[in-house]
Amino acid sequence: MGAESHLVLSLGPLKIDGILLLMTLVTVGIVFGLVVWASKDLALKPKGKQNVLEWVIDFAGGIVKENQPAKELKNFQFISFVLFSFLLISNNLGLITRITVIPGQHLPELSLWKSPTADVTTTMTLAFMVMILVHYMGVERFGLKGYLKHSFVEPMPALLPMKILEEFTNILTLGLRLYGNIFAGELLLGLIAGLVTSNGFQSFVWLPLAIPLEFAWVAFSVFISCIQAFIFVTLMNVYVSHKITAEH
Repeated sequence: MGAESHLVLSLGPLKIDGILLLMTLVTVGIVFGLVVWASKDLALKPKGKQNVLEWVIDFAGGIVKENQPAKELKNFQFISFVLFSFLLISNNLGLITRITVIPGQHLPELSLWKSPTADVTTTMTLAFMVMILVHYMGVERFGLKGYLKHSFVEPMPALLPMKILEEFTNILTLGLRLYGNIFAGELLLGLIAGLVTSNGFQSFVWLPLAIPLEFAWVAFSVFISCIQAFIFVTLMNVYVSHKITAEH
């Protein structure tokens, strides 16, 4: 099996992974379509699809309430809902199917379907966006001088080097944790599928083992994907809370 390659789009000196861009747009389209579909014909007594939508919104609101002061619910419920919905779809998108094209013996394998969050570019971009939001909210709440004092000087100026280092480790752990879990899940699914696709007739020997193992791992991956979406949104709210809540 050759190394995985990508459709690369060039925008001047900037190189863009076309597959990653496409799958991100697919994810956004799915989330938008589901929300529009579920919010049609809203009723005072919700049922069916409206119930599901309201449950997800309330769930995102619950994450905010658990990690921030109650008064912040109206400020962060919507962004938590959007981020959680995006991650929920994105984390599981690659589990639906993986379309693999093998053009020939000398050409690399080209993966055309994967979860956007199985790529470190996506997860680190999301992590940077979260940290930009975190710092922006801190400055907006306390002003630049008050924010720097609250975040880096209090309660002990001697902790300044550790607090600066913590800002970088927060970004890395936020992005790499999500990437590692989603990428590993899809990689193992590919290895299991390889038991019955790479060895010709002999691969049928592995079929009775590979099929239940594949289904079991898909179920486990869905569970992990949902947990990772929850953790990411939770940490976002925790980080924001640390920046906008004055310690007494």
